[in-house]
Amino acid sequence: MRRILAWCLFDFANSAYSAVIVVSVFSVYYVTHIVGNEHGLGDLWWGRAISMSLLLVVLTGPVLGALADRAGLRMRFFVAFTALCIACIALFTTLGPGMILRGFALIALANFGFESSQIYYNSYLPDIAPPGKLGWVSGLGFAIGYLGSIVGLVVALPLVNAHRFNLLWLLVAAFFAVFAIPSFLAMPPDRPQPDKHVDLRRIVRDVLANQPLRRFLLAFFLYFDGVETTIVFSGIYAATTLKFTTPEVIKLFLAVQFSALLGALALAKPTDRWGAKKVITVTLLLWIGVSLSAYFAEAKSTFFAVAVTAGLGLGSIQAASRALMASLIPAGKESELFGFYALCGKSSSILGPLVFGAVSYLAGNQRAAVAAVGVFFVAGLLLLQRVRPALPPS
Repeated sequence: MRRILAWCLFDFANSAYSAVIVVSVFSVYYVTHIVGNEHGLGDLWWGRAISMSLLLVVLTGPVLGALADRAGLRMRFFVAFTALCIACIALFTTLGPGMILRGFALIALANFGFESSQIYYNSYLPDIAPPGKLGWVSGLGFAIGYLGSIVGLVVALPLVNAHRFNLLWLLVAAFFAVFAIPSFLAMPPDRPQPDKHVDLRRIVRDVLANQPLRRFLLAFFLYFDGVETTIVFSGIYAATTLKFTTPEVIKLFLAVQFSALLGALALAKPTDRWGAKKVITVTLLLWIGVSLSAYFAEAKSTFFAVAVTAGLGLGSIQAASRALMASLIPAGKESELFGFYALCGKSSSILGPLVFGAVSYLAGNQRAAVAAVGVFFVAGLLLLQRVRPALPPS
C-alpha cells in the first residue's frame, strides 16, 4: 500500500500543473495577456502550442518507451521529463506581453515534458496494482490528483487577485518538484531486457495482432481527443464567450475538481466490478450531454452547472481508460505499449486543439468549435462498443 500511495502522489504533484497552467490560469494569461485574443488569435496560438507539444510526444513516445524497457531506463526518463516540465514552468517568469514565440516554446516544452512523464508513470500501474485492482488503483490515483488540483487552485486564487503571476508559476513548479519525489524513490527497480529491440514497426504489429487492444486504441484515439480539447480550452471558453473573470475561472475549476474527485472515487471499484468498458461508455454518454449543454449555455450559472457535471466524468473516463489499457498489455511490454497508448491519445489530441482553434478563428465563434469537438465523443462511443475485453474477475 505504501508503494501505491507513493505512486498516487505523482498524480497529486502534477495535477497542480494541469489545473493552474493548462486549464485555468496560464492558458487564459497566455491567450489574453501575452498574445491578445482579438478575433480568436490567442486561441489559435494556444492550440498550436498544445498541438506541437503533443506531436513531439507522438514522435518520441513509443520509441523511447521501448528503449526504456530494453535498457532499464524507465525511471531515468520519468525523472528527466518531469524535470523538463518543472524548469519550463519556472521560466514562465521571463514572459511579458507580446512574447508570443517565447511563450509558445515554453508551454510546448512544458507540456511535452508533462505528457512524456505520464508514459513512464502509467507504465508502473501493472507493476504496483494487486491482481483485479487495476481500476481501483487507477481511480485512486486520479482522485488524489484532484486533491492536488484543489490545493493548486486554492493557492492560485489570492495570487491571481493580487496579480502575482510570477510567484504563482514558481509555486506550481516547486509543488510539482516536491511531491513528485516519493514516486521516484518508491517505484520497483527497472528490469533491463537486452534482447528486446527498439522497433516501432514491431510495436505496431503487436498492437494490430491484438484485436481488443487495436479496437480499444482506435476508440480511445477519438474520444480522448474530445477530453483533451475540453481540458485545454474550457477555461478560455469560459473567459472569452461567457466573460468569466480569471478569479471566477479558478472558482469554477475548484468546483470541477471536487466533482471530478467524487466521480473518480465513485467509479473506481465499479471499474473492476463492471469492467472498464462499461464505465467508459457511461462517461462518454455524459460527455455528449455536456457538449450539447455547453453549446447552448448562455448564463454563467448554467455553464457552472454544466462544468461541474462534466467533472463527474473527467477522472473516471481517464482512470477507466488507463485501467482497460493496462489489462490488455502483455507482461514485459508496459513502457512501450503505454508509449503507444500515449501516441494514440496525443496524436488524436493534436487534432482537437487545432480544430477548436481553427473553427474559433474562422467562424469567429467558440460555440461552433464546441460543437465540432462533440463529434469526437460520439464517434469514440460507437467504436468502443466493438471492443471485447476479458471479463472482470468475479
